[in-house]
Amino acid sequence: MASRKLTVPAGAPPRLDAFLAKAVPGYSKQQIQKLLADGKVKVNGKKAKPLRRVFGGEVVEIDSPTPPAVKAHTVEGPKLKALYEDAKWLVIDKPTGLVVEQEGDNPSVVMSAAAQFRGFDVGGAAVPGVAQRLDKDTTGCLVLAKTDDALAGLKLAFDEKRIKKTYLALVLGAPPKTGKLDTPYGRHPEDPRRYTSLFSSPRRARLSWEVKEQFDNVALVEIDLDTGRTHQIRAQLADVGHPLLGDWLYGTREAKDLGFGRIPLHAWQLRIDDRTFTSELPPDMATAIDTLRGKSSRS
Repeated sequence: MASRKLTVPAGAPPRLDAFLAKAVPGYSKQQIQKLLADGKVKVNGKKAKPLRRVFGGEVVEIDSPTPPAVKAHTVEGPKLKALYEDAKWLVIDKPTGLVVEQEGDNPSVVMSAAAQFRGFDVGGAAVPGVAQRLDKDTTGCLVLAKTDDALAGLKLAFDEKRIKKTYLALVLGAPPKTGKLDTPYGRHPEDPRRYTSLFSSPRRARLSWEVKEQFDNVALVEIDLDTGRTHQIRAQLADVGHPLLGDWLYGTREAKDLGFGRIPLHAWQLRIDDRTFTSELPPDMATAIDTLRGKSSRS
């Protein structure tokens, strides 16, 4: 058996089971409920019931089976660049072509970071905790947690909107200089691979943008993401007529023809409370922008 202690932070979910589901990586809600039902969870030294409320400051002790060891991996993936590292966080400059979490035996950010950096202890394993995700093609700032407490803190910071994410993207057309979208958001009813803002849904998606540079029929836009839905930037901008270049799933034929091998979406800045991390444009995207400038100047 493994024992761990957590301190409930202010602003945590009010029910103990909901807090543990967020704070303890590697366990499903059903597993958390079973630990509570079996008396394996104590709050301030006393066995706790599943519906117990927490208010912040309580010390929670969990007796749970030792998580299985991480499967040995031989593929470490590309060299990762650290933008920041301390005892709690690792902020990396994610390269394109790399998924965040493991899919089969392919390289991933999680396993590459576990092989290349030290100090991880999440869910009883020497791997980083994931509080945010970027698509495979997307480059830029990505924060990973080194401990269970750090992961719970990052998830809470995302929930409380204390983390600001700013992206750069190349989109088709000439969007307004500034704009905001606050729309329904969900899976497309006719294509489960896609998401859409064009059908009613209780879930909302919000972002705003500013055009940083306009070319002939392409714009470089800076996007502030208020919510973090799957494919959100790609789907919402496509729904208003400005798909990202080269987007094989959401792009028009013209947008696909103007692509340069991947979707040009870059997580440029990540602000966590009073700390800001910045990732420079990757070479392929910088080259594409220079090419667009050259074409615009000649037209």
